[in-house]
Amino acid sequence: MAEKEKEIPSVHNETRQELEKYVRDASVIYMPGVSINIVAFNYRNGKLKILVMGLVGTSFHMLPGGYVMKSEDLDDAAVRIFKEWTGLQDIPLEQFYTSGKADRTSDHLIRDIMEDAGNVVTDPWFDQRKISVCYFVLLNEHDINPVKIDFLVSEYEWMNLNEVPVLLFDHNHIISKAIQKMQDNLDRILAVRPLFKAEFTMQELQKLYEAVFQKTFTRTNFQRRMLNLDVLERTGKQYSGKAHKAPYLYRFRENTVNN
Repeated sequence: MAEKEKEIPSVHNETRQELEKYVRDASVIYMPGVSINIVAFNYRNGKLKILVMGLVGTSFHMLPGGYVMKSEDLDDAAVRIFKEWTGLQDIPLEQFYTSGKADRTSDHLIRDIMEDAGNVVTDPWFDQRKISVCYFVLLNEHDINPVKIDFLVSEYEWMNLNEVPVLLFDHNHIISKAIQKMQDNLDRILAVRPLFKAEFTMQELQKLYEAVFQKTFTRTNFQRRMLNLDVLERTGKQYSGKAHKAPYLYRFRENTVNN
């Protein structure tokens, strides 16, 4: 705890005013004690990255998220919050976990910042147990520029999955749950929303699986497994004009996408 306290930033008057207004409005706009957290994975250049937000004035990070408006369905709230943070819309998010441990928000860093801002944390609406409904999404986007920077968030970063540090609250635990859910359902996820162009090679597909599972697969075993699932169809060969053997191209069968 002492190490964290060294990083508590001084809160400027402008930030303090934003905090006070946010807390005043929160009880009118948002559901009490219900929030959304989003684990956004992005597969780029053979690596799986995850979106984290930097807490203003510190080296600490957390997952993007927000509160649920009183007039919103949960899924609609997740879509809104994801669009606010990333600028992306019409992206299907998958609800996978509800984080509800009694001590999940016991980390005192944000409380200390709030208290430094004028004890707004003592507001009954804000200072209550929080339950977070968690969503994840697997992307393959070349360029994502998150657009929302607020009074608690100073920056965003796409971190390699195996380089994510200790995050605030229980967000590392949420990420672990998201990874497990994604691994358990990757075949279905890719069939419903393929991350590649319409056609891809078996090697491209294997690299994605290896990034998600964080391990390597034997080429022949992986190919046999994928073909045995009967979700792929061969469409031709990828000719490059070079002497080596052209690899086959595949796509997901139409009936698997619709199921």
